[in-house]
Order: sequence, then C-alpha cells, then structure tokens
Amino acid sequence: MPISKNNKPSVVLNLPKNEQQSHVAVTKNTVNYEEEDENLKTRESFIVIKLFKSTLNFFFDFLETIVVALSVFVVIYLFVMQPHEVKGSSMEPSFKNNEYIITDKISYRLGEPQRGEVVIFKAPVNPDVDYIKRIIGLPGEKIMISKGKVYINNKLLNEPYLDEITPLFPGGYIEDGEVISIPEDHYFAMGDNRPHSSDSREFGPINKKLIIGKAVFRYWPINELGIVPRISYRLGV
Repeated sequence: MPISKNNKPSVVLNLPKNEQQSHVAVTKNTVNYEEEDENLKTRESFIVIKLFKSTLNFFFDFLETIVVALSVFVVIYLFVMQPHEVKGSSMEPSFKNNEYIITDKISYRLGEPQRGEVVIFKAPVNPDVDYIKRIIGLPGEKIMISKGKVYINNKLLNEPYLDEITPLFPGGYIEDGEVISIPEDHYFAMGDNRPHSSDSREFGPINKKLIIGKAVFRYWPINELGIVPRISYRLGV
C-alpha cells in the first residue's frame, strides 16, 4: 500500500477505463413530483377524451334531431298541408296578390269538395302551374250562365262576394244560356274576380284528381291573419 508523505494512508480505486462514476440524487419529493406529473397528464388526457366524446354525442344528437324534423316536414308537406302564395288578381277581393295561405291536403282524401270552398288545383292546361279558385258546381249538377248570372239546376246562385257579374269569353267552354252537366268526379270552379279569371268557363270542369287541397288559413299579411271562411249559398228561383 502506498504511503503518502504526510503519513496518511490513501485509497486508490482501480476502475475500468471505460466505466465512469455517476451520482443521482433521489429524494422523496422528487419521486412525488414525477408521480403527480404523470397523474396530471393522465387527467388531462381523460378530460380531452371526455370532451371529444361529448362533442361527438352532441353532434349526432343534433343531426338526429334535424333528420327527424326534416322527415316530419316532408310528410306534412306531401300529405297534410302546404303553403301557397297567391299570384295574380283572379280571386280579388277575397284574396289579393302576394298573400300567403295554408292548403289542407288531407280533407279531400276523407271527403268531397263542397260548394263555396276555395281550392288549389293543377291547371288543366299546364300541370306545372297551381290555380286558386272557388267551387261553384258539384258533380251531377247542371250549371248555366245567363246574362252574367249563375244558375245551378235552374236556380239562381246568390254570390255576395262578387263585385261584378260573370261574363263569358268567346271560344270558351260554355256559352251564354247554355246548360252544362257536370261529370262525375268533376267540379266547376271560378275565380271571384270573374272578368279577370281563367277558370272552368274557359277549360271546363276540373277533375278531382287535379285538386291539391282547400285553402284553410291565411297567414300573410298579418292584418288578414285567420281561417278562410266557407261561403253559405242561397239558391233562388
């Protein structure tokens, strides 16, 4: 053993050349910090996943609500009721241009159109266009227009909503004083603004298959909001 000059023994460690000493100070606080850091990362990951799942669930719930709402709307639109905009002046003064109404599409699946009801139907001359007119003559009845007056089964039809008489047009379906028998499942319909309406006087009675439904509610303009009334007629002599 080597002896130093100050007579104090010294110790020499013989280590391999490629081996180095390393010293890592590990305390209780250091271990807790590392554990807390891992726990924090775990909680953050859990929160992110939970937030993602909640967002995904909300999206699919919202999408499901939209699909259900659209399905209900389509069913109502096709089979129950439909909005329509009045175009033109053929139904004045009862209905004016740019007014909006709701058309009941189910009533005529259960029953028959009645005189005085306002109906919407596909124009016989152009099925791409919808007409709004009033039912005047029913299947099996005889209708005649003479000197501006309408007769049903030889009895005068009182029409208090008219501002003018009922004229006839050259080359139309019916002539003055001519009696027309309305076929089965057909209806004679005319606009309330008789001088300015293309209707059954021109193209004849309409087939029930062309009728979309009846006007039941007017929702625009607001000051005209309300149920569309049905006219009660009185047949004279």
